[in-house]
Amino acid sequence: MIDVRVDAFDYELPEELIAQTPLPDRSASRLMVVDPVAETMVHSQFRNIAQWLVPGDVLVFNDSKVLPARLHGTKRDTGGEVELLLTHPFGETEWEAMAKPARRLREGARVVFPDGSEAEVIEERPEGLRRIRLHLAPHHGGSAEAFLDEVGEMPLPPYIHVPLEQRDRYQTVYAAETGSVAAPTAGLHFTDELLQELRDKGVELRFVTLHVGIGTFRPVKVDEVEAHQMHDEWYRVPPETADAVNRARAENRRVIAVGTTALRTLESAGRDGVLQAGPGNTDIFIYPGYAFRMIDALITNFHLPKSTLVMLVAALMGLSFTRRAYAEAVAQRYRFFSFGDSMFITRRKDPT
Repeated sequence: MIDVRVDAFDYELPEELIAQTPLPDRSASRLMVVDPVAETMVHSQFRNIAQWLVPGDVLVFNDSKVLPARLHGTKRDTGGEVELLLTHPFGETEWEAMAKPARRLREGARVVFPDGSEAEVIEERPEGLRRIRLHLAPHHGGSAEAFLDEVGEMPLPPYIHVPLEQRDRYQTVYAAETGSVAAPTAGLHFTDELLQELRDKGVELRFVTLHVGIGTFRPVKVDEVEAHQMHDEWYRVPPETADAVNRARAENRRVIAVGTTALRTLESAGRDGVLQAGPGNTDIFIYPGYAFRMIDALITNFHLPKSTLVMLVAALMGLSFTRRAYAEAVAQRYRFFSFGDSMFITRRKDPT
């Protein structure tokens, strides 16, 4: 690794380029195709992504599904309004949650929801977190999923201030395994038709699961990159994905991660250069100087300044070229962040 300050990953971003709403057509977003080795940038449309792929490429997607995990209720004793964001389950009815305002929710407090369900605070944790026990209304049949489907809201990132007209627009079309508090947004550009086009071309589509945790909303608060501690997230690699990726690497075919969460899963489960199937937990932190073992390319959105995600991109492209590419995206009026446009990093620039 190299010694880099967090300020090196800052950039100027006009507020009007922060995408507040999704496009009606998922694949209508723009696509910047970048080659960090040749240092080239090409402007295209995401619906043309197949043009930049070849038969034998392996695309690896994160199929995690977002929980409608944001809850609004009132304290039973005072009627004060509170918000809970469920972040991690400990079973069907016990969860870790981020409370707002946390000072109102001491141990023993109860929050009442519109359907008649309640949340009981059973443990106070640092940084506004609470362990809660759900007391579900009878009509949910003891199912937290049924409760969240009725009462919960999608936990959109804090920079999005416009309500979604359709809840599923913050889900990928292939989302399958419920457990994330934020969408793996690089995959939001894909449609069923586009996925079929890629299959027809001979591109392999494989899936992993990484449940995105609350740390995705937390900024980097240290000055030196190496001092930052990543949050822990659960992942699973199916055997068929491990087999496909290992074959591709043995045959010198590209393994392309769709999103930083898929990339972090592959690099975590393949630390010895061979992708291992099965579940695990990862707090891997990727920044310039990292030696990639499993992936050759990345499809990703444009990320927050000074975020761990833009640091990961700089590890693939080099810091200097990353700054150039982001400056070009701003100059060309690309849409940024979760509902924004996309970048395809066609190959990695290994550290020297």
